[in-house]
Amino acid sequence: MKIAVVCANGKAGKLIVKEAVERGLDVTAIARGTNESVAQNYIEKDLFALTKEDLADFDIIIDAFGAWSEEKLPLHSTSLKKLCDLVSNTDKRLLVVGGAGSLYVNPEHTMQVMDGPDFPDIFKPLAHAQGKALDELRKRTDVKWTFVSPAGDFQPEGKRTGKYILGGEELILNAKGESTISYADYAIAMVDEAIEGTHIQERISVVSE
Repeated sequence: MKIAVVCANGKAGKLIVKEAVERGLDVTAIARGTNESVAQNYIEKDLFALTKEDLADFDIIIDAFGAWSEEKLPLHSTSLKKLCDLVSNTDKRLLVVGGAGSLYVNPEHTMQVMDGPDFPDIFKPLAHAQGKALDELRKRTDVKWTFVSPAGDFQPEGKRTGKYILGGEELILNAKGESTISYADYAIAMVDEAIEGTHIQERISVVSE
């Protein structure tokens, strides 16, 4: 099994690469500029310049793309479409680093986290952009995708505990009543899904124990 992590120089990407490398997996980092990950195998290339040939040898592509400024938020959709088109109608699996804002907060799946009165206004544009990308991804029956949403409090510098709780479309809380997970524990969940491949064409979510 060969894994490619796209946008591997970002915070999530680097930790996903690190988790995969430490498990002895065959992983290649893909990013613009100098390799900042621990991967020995590296492709220096922009996501939008990737070709089918670049991804030909990989079984799993992990999309760790992230954009934060308002003018770049539409790239969540266009970058995901680009990767989907590259793996369309193949056995390759595409795993996506998603957001928590699109998780549902009721059993009827009519209300999302980002619709709540306490959801910070500053994060709403990002949540809507990621939610739009997920909506578009759900229409791709030609791609073996998995969208992995973190908990509401996604902590870049949080500790690696080695434990997490797996959820689905709805926001879940841990035993302390919290929705939180570190990037490092999220990376564990992502690599577990890469290995197991048990949630094809599904959105899953993870929270710390």
